[in-house]
Amino acid sequence: MDSKDIFRKLTCGASFKRTNFTLKKPGVAAWKIKEEIKTEPHSLYSDHEKVANWVNATEKGDSSEEIKDEPEEELNLLENLNENLPERRKKTKELSKKVKNQLATEAVNRLRNKYKISINGADAPPPVETFDEMAQKFSLRMIVTNNLTICGYRDPTPIQMQAMPVMFSKKHSLLACAPTGSGKTAAFLVPIIRDLEGPKAEGFRALIVCPTRELARQILRECSRLCEGVNLKLHMITKTQKAEEMYSPEKTQRFDVLISTPNRICFLLGEGLLDLTKIQWLVIDEADKLFEEGKNSFRKQLDQIVEACSNPHRRMALFSATHTPTVGKWTKQHLKNCIKVSVGVRNSATDSVEQKLLFVGTEAGKLLAVRDLIKEGLQPPVLVFVQSKERAQQLLAELLYDGINVEAIHADRNQNERDVVVREFREGKIWVLICTELMSRGIDFKGVNLVVNYDFPPSSISYVHRIGRAGRAGRRGQAITLFTSDDVVNLRNIAQIIRNSGGTVPEYMLALKRRSKKVRRQLMKTAPKRADITTLPRFMQRGKRQRKGGVKDGRVVKKKKINDF
Repeated sequence: MDSKDIFRKLTCGASFKRTNFTLKKPGVAAWKIKEEIKTEPHSLYSDHEKVANWVNATEKGDSSEEIKDEPEEELNLLENLNENLPERRKKTKELSKKVKNQLATEAVNRLRNKYKISINGADAPPPVETFDEMAQKFSLRMIVTNNLTICGYRDPTPIQMQAMPVMFSKKHSLLACAPTGSGKTAAFLVPIIRDLEGPKAEGFRALIVCPTRELARQILRECSRLCEGVNLKLHMITKTQKAEEMYSPEKTQRFDVLISTPNRICFLLGEGLLDLTKIQWLVIDEADKLFEEGKNSFRKQLDQIVEACSNPHRRMALFSATHTPTVGKWTKQHLKNCIKVSVGVRNSATDSVEQKLLFVGTEAGKLLAVRDLIKEGLQPPVLVFVQSKERAQQLLAELLYDGINVEAIHADRNQNERDVVVREFREGKIWVLICTELMSRGIDFKGVNLVVNYDFPPSSISYVHRIGRAGRAGRRGQAITLFTSDDVVNLRNIAQIIRNSGGTVPEYMLALKRRSKKVRRQLMKTAPKRADITTLPRFMQRGKRQRKGGVKDGRVVKKKKINDF
């Protein structure tokens, strides 16, 4: 090995094997090695100088036997020198665009899998994990992010992580499905506030449609909190009396966002008092309810509203806790560049609610079961669901004798009465609230501990929405569903939902025969006939009906009324 090889191994960081060797024919002058060594950092110079002196000795003809006899010192010196040499910078090849795109796609997929986000659509933007990142990436105003913090939103929920970027983009419509209590309201309000920027005297530029007045009022309250400091003008249609005075062009011109139910919007459209030609955002909340077919269907009203929103740059977003084929089919036919986002398992119950099925034998056994729950001790607030407003009044009359603060809410009560009941239930003055399907959609009651399905839900979707009133925003809750032998049509489906969400059900429920779609659809359209909720003897019930003048040919005559949602 000559001195050139020695220098190459020294400068390249290689280490010698522990073998004896002899220097032969040195081909590099010692002064050149010294000059190279002097260019190294000062901390390494002392070791390099020893090596250079050693190379000089070999050039002067010193015997190499000394090196053969004592190689350890020189080898240790070489190893120390190799450890202290700075690593040579390696030229890294730039990654191709294809590889970079693949790495970015894998990172996005890992993030979506982490939060159980499923997406269907082309060119969907990636989810965003923090509001700060969202503000920087999509130019979200600082005042809006501060309002989110004040409202209790520390980090985006999974539906907000993905739905907000889709709505922030300027080329996509959205169909979003996420469990109850997952923050869907803020997921569509924040992009609307960002896109409208501020108040303008141009008329309504955003329209939010929902099935009930209670939900519309809740959205209005949430939107006003998020709009604090932005000064957008919000409006909710509360009355249709004197509509010509309330909705003149001069008065409606100053509003920016309209929140209402379909019936009231269509009434004003029919009177020619509402202009929706400048709508930029059309949001349909609880879309599965508004698109369902049946007695109180909103399909015709929705078609009229969509047609009235004739702005060519209008975009749509549909939100719900459950997904139905009807909604999917409609979006496929009417929406372009639509992205479908779902969180968790579709049409499944939240795992924050402890679910229980309780067999009570007959209709009379339901009232006994409820009174047993009261006797054991209830932790209010409690929601009790029944299938009709008549049964809500009957159950209210019975529970008033048990000495608890109980009230009922349904479509027959006027708006002022309903508002008072909802406010007192939120304030804790009412412990038990009896309600119909009217209150199963979107209403956010903080801290509901127990949901009782007094009457069996007509469908699995209805069940998911009912029990979703408890266990909201990460809180724990409980749901008890009472059933009789007449409720086996949907028992298998409900039991499967409970099993999928981590609950336990008897095996015989899962082994029940699956009912045909025709039977299940019929059950959704018409509620089954049930015995009255009462403890009065039959002769007293008969006399009470006759005094009301509602008996004809031995049957009770009931007036047909359409629920005013």
